[in-house]
Amino acid sequence: MGRQVQLTQEGFERLKGNLEQEYRRLEEATEILQELTGSSDDFDDSGLEEAKYEKIRIEGRIDRLEDELDRSTIIEEHTMESAELGAVITLQEIQTKEVFSIQLVSPIEAGVLEGKVPKISDESPLGKAAMGHKEGDKFKVNISQKETEYIVMSIE
Repeated sequence: MGRQVQLTQEGFERLKGNLEQEYRRLEEATEILQELTGSSDDFDDSGLEEAKYEKIRIEGRIDRLEDELDRSTIIEEHTMESAELGAVITLQEIQTKEVFSIQLVSPIEAGVLEGKVPKISDESPLGKAAMGHKEGDKFKVNISQKETEYIVMSIE
């Protein structure tokens, strides 16, 4: 069992949905494997081997999803005065004046493009640098040997 993982309610529901989908895929893969086993005279058949490996891959994904769900706690909704997990923060890049919003999440949820706000891991360079800052704070991030400065415009 790994470390505890904090998820948004949305992220928790998405993982549960993925797990349910994998269980359905496992049922289908098991049926296909049974059909191939029953109809195959030659157990070295490549279709049969491929079906076995697919079933193993699905079982691996199920194990991983179950582990992630077992280790997860849902982030409580509350008023956030500083950037923390679950917060949607609006940033402005100082040099270009570009304004954008991100949601700080655990690595499991990061990169998901559901909704209007990209989910950024608290372990990514931008996520790490933003954590703990309050509205009006400025901070710098080094990405690919380039330093970029941001100001926190708002936190939800």
